[in-house]
Amino acid sequence: MALKNGKKRIVVKVGTSTLTHKTGKTNIAVIAKLASVLSDLKNEGYQIILVSSGAIGIGMSRLRLTEKPTDTKCLQAAAAVGQCELMFLYDKLFSEYDVVVSQLLFTSEDLENKESKAHIIDTFNQLLEYDCLPVVNENDSVYIEELLNGDNDCLSATVASITNSDLLVLLTDTDGLYNCNPSENSNASLVSYVDNIDDKIKSLAGGAGKKGTGGFITKIKAAEIAVSAGIPVVITNGSRPTDLYHILQGKPVGTYFKAD
Repeated sequence: MALKNGKKRIVVKVGTSTLTHKTGKTNIAVIAKLASVLSDLKNEGYQIILVSSGAIGIGMSRLRLTEKPTDTKCLQAAAAVGQCELMFLYDKLFSEYDVVVSQLLFTSEDLENKESKAHIIDTFNQLLEYDCLPVVNENDSVYIEELLNGDNDCLSATVASITNSDLLVLLTDTDGLYNCNPSENSNASLVSYVDNIDDKIKSLAGGAGKKGTGGFITKIKAAEIAVSAGIPVVITNGSRPTDLYHILQGKPVGTYFKAD
């Protein structure tokens, strides 16, 4: 894939459903493979920013919770425990490839404030200059609005925009956007290319999954944010991290959203 202005800055967003098994426990194999692929891409010369969900899901597993809490304080506790575990895993797995990771937690309010937004951008730029791999998540343990209504899909699109990235990849639990629900219709076919996000495309989006806060509705919203900033988007299956190689080689993988 030819990236704009000769740069190689990519934002990769990974969802809870990719990071955990159906049992709710951490999918160590997928996380390990993702760390391997992203580290290899860094060796190839790409700058990588990872936007990672999963704090609440992994926190639930660590706290032995079988169902997602409904009250705010329990969600906050799960997020606090899970974020610690998540960063421990990323630090351990990426360090095997001599990649330094950093954690950035912020909220939509931080991005709406001109001064704090400028500080966030400065931090991103300095971390990338240091050859670090920033790992981003919403600050769910302290900010209620993000905890209840936020989603990392749109956050990743905003991050891609403010960091002037070249590509946004959303890793999820399906192969991309389908023309109808593949779990209900065996004849469903993948929409491989979208050149305009219109009402028809939006109508194909469904609701959130069992473990995440987003769904294809939020992914379409994220794609709108990114493509309007001139950043193409690919939505693909996170269970196959090596597909990132194919995407960057320009091969048809998942659903590709053309930038404006």
